[in-house]
This record gives sequence, C-alpha cells and structure tokens, in this order.
Amino acid sequence: MADTPETLTMTLADGDVVIKLRPDLAPQHVQRIAELANEGFYDGVVFHRVIPGFMAQGGDPTGTGTGGSSKPDLPAEFSREPHVRGVCSMARTANPNSANSQFFICFDDAGFLDGQYTVWGEVTSGMEHIDALPKGEPPREPGKIEKMRAS
Repeated sequence: MADTPETLTMTLADGDVVIKLRPDLAPQHVQRIAELANEGFYDGVVFHRVIPGFMAQGGDPTGTGTGGSSKPDLPAEFSREPHVRGVCSMARTANPNSANSQFFICFDDAGFLDGQYTVWGEVTSGMEHIDALPKGEPPREPGKIEKMRAS
C-alpha cells in the first residue's frame, strides 16, 4: 500500500511519542490504528492499565479496559517480532481474533507475549513520556492521549 502511513505521533501531557508503524508485520492492524488516530478516536483516551516493568495499555474510549471502537474486531496478525521495550502491540480478549482499538506499549522485555499478540509498531522517540505515565490498574489520575495522528 503506497498510502500506508509510516509514523504515529501520540501527544501526551509531557510531550510527543513517535511510533514507527510496522505494516510489514501487521498491515490490517496498522491500517486500523492509523484510521482511528486520524478520525480523532484516541484523542482524550486514557491509559487505563499501567504496570511498572511490564506495559502501559490504552485505546479504550470508556477507560475501563472493556471498550473499543464500533469497527469489527481484527483477525490476529501474530509474528516472531519480540515484545521488548518500546514495542507497540494490540490488546485483546482470550479470543486471538478480538483486537479492536486497545493497544499496549512495553516498558521492558515481555517475551512471554511473543507470538500471541499482534505487534504493529515501535517507539522511536519519547519513550520517557510513556515511562512517566501514572501507574495503576487503573491509575488514580490516569495519563491520557491528548492527540494521536498517523502520517
């Protein structure tokens, strides 16, 4: 796809997080994330689950971890790409084909997730802003995405 965006910029309170998109690994998931981002879906959405040493999860408009977009769930696009610091991957239910809008960003190596969750990107700058997100499940005062756009 010639029109596939290459990067995603997520603006948090502390600054911008730039994510390199990986359509080579997960073309349908990259398309979905970019589409939702450019529709403004993620603007104002919180990180509802932030676990130190593991990951920060967001993308649920209800902020509860149970919501998603009105678009249909996506079939899994699992790969051999390792879940390491800065990797962006889709959250899902126990059903491997249930990814919709929720995603997570790894703080550290989470190899036990490899091959079970769809990797769609990697943070190339601004990881310190992800590190600074308020912690908790959910955080008392969750950090939120002020704006997110693909380009």
